[in-house]
Amino acid sequence: MTDLRPPPISVLDKHLGTEFLPLYTATVRVNGGESRHGRASGVARSDDGALDVRLRMPEQLGGPGGGTNPEQLFAAGFAACFHGALSLLAARANVAIPDSEVIAKVTFGRDPVDGLFALTADIRIRLPGVDRAIAEELVRNTERICPYAKMARTGIDCVVDTDDIRPVTERP
Repeated sequence: MTDLRPPPISVLDKHLGTEFLPLYTATVRVNGGESRHGRASGVARSDDGALDVRLRMPEQLGGPGGGTNPEQLFAAGFAACFHGALSLLAARANVAIPDSEVIAKVTFGRDPVDGLFALTADIRIRLPGVDRAIAEELVRNTERICPYAKMARTGIDCVVDTDDIRPVTERP
């Protein structure tokens, strides 16, 4: 059995470099599955094998359900990251938050700007037994350091690379 422990508070120490400093990269590959459509029937697998999930369209979008979907995966990542950052800040401030919860609701919908698609996120924090002023300060500071909250607020550097696209060669 592994010894599960939170990271040390020292991870909150600021990086003073002028360039982005990568600490960890997750790589997940999605294929289209039975319907040849990643969202409808795809499989998402991490390069280390720790993640291996069937993707299915939720019933609300006309699918059969029965699997997870990108919004659930994003909500899980957001909630887990926010909870982790909140826990670190609370530990540094010597504030006990043993029953804390972060609930992330990610909604897929239509974008009124271009008529296509967009996501919204609603993050709810429960800190039972913590003084309201202290809880609010912890949450505001967590918003500043949680990379998911930063991404939702300011965007993310994103490169869509087409180098691996290969044309189908015709047979004579």
